[in-house]
Amino acid sequence: MSLIKLTIKGISYSQTQSGAYALVLSEMEGNRTLPIIIGAFEAQSIAIALEKEIRPPRPLTHDLFKTFSDRFSIQVKEVIIHKLVDGVFFSSLICEKDGKEETIDTRTSDAIAIAVRFQAPIYTYENILDKAGVFLKVEEELGLNDPAETYEVSLDTDDLLDTDKGSSFSKLSLTELNKQLDQAVSDENYELAAKIRDEISKRS
Repeated sequence: MSLIKLTIKGISYSQTQSGAYALVLSEMEGNRTLPIIIGAFEAQSIAIALEKEIRPPRPLTHDLFKTFSDRFSIQVKEVIIHKLVDGVFFSSLICEKDGKEETIDTRTSDAIAIAVRFQAPIYTYENILDKAGVFLKVEEELGLNDPAETYEVSLDTDDLLDTDKGSSFSKLSLTELNKQLDQAVSDENYELAAKIRDEISKRS
């Protein structure tokens, strides 16, 4: 069965599961998307790796995996989402060391976070897209951006942060916002950092 290459379309706060996010993957040569519910930590890890504007003061678990793999000359070649059972996606990391290939089972959210760090391609099978794929209109429901813009991550943190705190950002100068952004990253408060970053982006 042929593999279909996917790209990360976006991440949005889940409206159906509290504390969860919807990771949306889009097929490269088609108009179907694959929405996958993931946890907040994995969503933050993927977003941080994609955006590169927020650098954690200490490595996240997926950063540690990348450093460990690099030190021991292990390369992640690709990620394959190979099975869907009762709404749960199963994935594999295809790794290589010294010319020998190994397949490692992993949660899909971890697989994507690792793939981004290795710049490894993400694939799935046609039958999985047939079962769980949704046409691009899903983006309207998730509040994602223009379908032509890939790797665009939108972490909607309004439900996670104090709304009064968020509204006060508009009163701060860019210098003050950048200081608060640095402090949030230092405190490893990535939800707050994402909110401040969004406010800075609005003014640029």
